[in-house]
Amino acid sequence: MHRIKSLLICTALAAPAFHASAQQAKPADTEVWEPVPAVITPGTATNTAPSDAIVLFDGSGLSKWVSDKDGGNAPWTLKDGAMTVAPGKGGIKTKESFEDFQLHIEWRSPEVVKGESQGRGNSGIFLQSNYELQVLDNYNNKTYVNGQAGSLYKQAIPLVNACKKPGEWQTYDVIWTAPRFNDDGTLKSPARVTVLHNGVLVQNNTELKGKTLYIGKPFYEKHGALPLALQDHGDLVSYRNIWIRKL
Repeated sequence: MHRIKSLLICTALAAPAFHASAQQAKPADTEVWEPVPAVITPGTATNTAPSDAIVLFDGSGLSKWVSDKDGGNAPWTLKDGAMTVAPGKGGIKTKESFEDFQLHIEWRSPEVVKGESQGRGNSGIFLQSNYELQVLDNYNNKTYVNGQAGSLYKQAIPLVNACKKPGEWQTYDVIWTAPRFNDDGTLKSPARVTVLHNGVLVQNNTELKGKTLYIGKPFYEKHGALPLALQDHGDLVSYRNIWIRKL
């Protein structure tokens, strides 16, 4: 009994030191650079929305989206059937909320290459507003591999790099199983995701460790159905042909 009490006291005394070290965390602490996924050439496919899908964007307007900042009109630009990030005006999110779903979304990084690593064609698709599927120009562009296109940012490295050239349209097809929580807020079952990038499997029923964080380790907070959100990272990334099916 004396030994158990001693262990409990030591654990309690050690807790503040752990908290202090966590406060000193840096973004680089959670960047993984190797092994680098093999580069492959994706095939081609034509995708149209299934009859039971909710069309979130067909090129005709942004009526299904709002500003992520204030809930007002979506501030992104609309041209030639695509919507493009308006740098500095913030991200956008859907008016409707979702839980389990199948998502199809097409994206394009700028044809004129500027920057490198995370500063090149960067955006993100936030599943249930919390879990980022990275959008990035990774065609001959080295970055930390758990932050490249097809990754679950800072959590899951893609199986391969299926990126097309800058300026070419690319597709993500996503099967999302939302996390479930107990009444007391504890995690009942984690989120899981399968992703095809340009028709190629890059995430295979991947289990997430929690919500996306830029600094520090991911963790879960209880939530239900939430919007799909698209990130303004300051680059002119475009999106088109977005549809979703509730599962």
